Amino acid sequence: MTDAVALYDLSPALRLMLLGLVLALGPLAWIWLRNRRASVAQRLAALTLLTLFLTFDLVLFGAFTRLTDSGLGCPDWPGCYGNASPRGAHAEISQAQAALPSGPVTHTKAWIEMIHRYLATGVGVLILVLAAASWMRRRELPVHPGWPLATLVWVCLQGAFGALTVTLKLQPAIVTLHLLGGLVLLALLCRQAVAYAQAHSARHAPHTISPALRLALALGFALLWVQVALGGWVSTNYAVLACSEFPTCQGGWWPPMDFRQGFEIWRDLGKTGDGENITFAALTAIHYAHRLAAYLLLPVLLALAWALARAGLARQGRWLAVLALWQLVTGLSNVVLGWPLAAAVGHTGGAAALVVVCTWAWCASRSASPVRRARGQAREVRA
Repeated sequence: MTDAVALYDLSPALRLMLLGLVLALGPLAWIWLRNRRASVAQRLAALTLLTLFLTFDLVLFGAFTRLTDSGLGCPDWPGCYGNASPRGAHAEISQAQAALPSGPVTHTKAWIEMIHRYLATGVGVLILVLAAASWMRRRELPVHPGWPLATLVWVCLQGAFGALTVTLKLQPAIVTLHLLGGLVLLALLCRQAVAYAQAHSARHAPHTISPALRLALALGFALLWVQVALGGWVSTNYAVLACSEFPTCQGGWWPPMDFRQGFEIWRDLGKTGDGENITFAALTAIHYAHRLAAYLLLPVLLALAWALARAGLARQGRWLAVLALWQLVTGLSNVVLGWPLAAAVGHTGGAAALVVVCTWAWCASRSASPVRRARGQAREVRA
């Protein structure tokens, strides 16, 4: 049934864009009413922060869409069987659901998938407004217009990956890249939100930290991205339940695993590159690689949280510690409780929040240069 559907149908695209504009009008009106006496920079600062919050919500809803198997709820793009909403595709969805009641196309899954697209379009409109306003008033703003323009380009790439997610039938590499792209979007928006905060308040000025701590923060952030990619690979390959116990897996510390097959990147969901069914040993390797990386990342994040707090970045340090422990709890819940939906969505949310906090810590700090250190030492001597 779904094979007969045209994968790309751009006829409902205009209606989808108009709906996204309508959805974006609410946040835009709210920002304008609350900040009508504020400067342009203050309005854009508030809009950036709100867009960051809504993008975080979108990432969570994207995880919900994936985890409820709703990614193919509408098997074409950007509409649903050529319509702007599942209501117009009621007959086609009913036919597909009757043919395969537990399949990828049901009325509930179609609505979940289309709501995700509506929310993504609304966020895209907000980012477009930010980019246009930042460019037009670039001489008055503390944020270089290149940042919102880069964010606009990136959200367009995210839309393309969203389309490929559907048309390539949830291919794991594409779905994982789509998840990572959403987190990059959060980092870009966080960078701009911090810049506005630093320009409007002296208490948000960049905090000077040692070069060693700055390097440790960069390495911890890089390790976090690796772990997020591994987690996305676990989720998109549905490998969470390959190990249903902790700390052992399948009754041992090193179960049978096939890393070569598990990390064959370009292949269809549930298949090898040769078209054969993926083995359980490959799924175990995917799961266990994520678990091994977590053993390394968790103490690194906790140590980094402690060091940041001692260096004067107490808020970032506290959030980093809390989120690291949250990831531990939700990750264990996924394993021992059989991958409950709330824990799975919460685990994705924790990863997204960690990216935001690490970006915040990076942008809120700067490395002490030799000149800065020498001046500080001279002040200490004079004191």
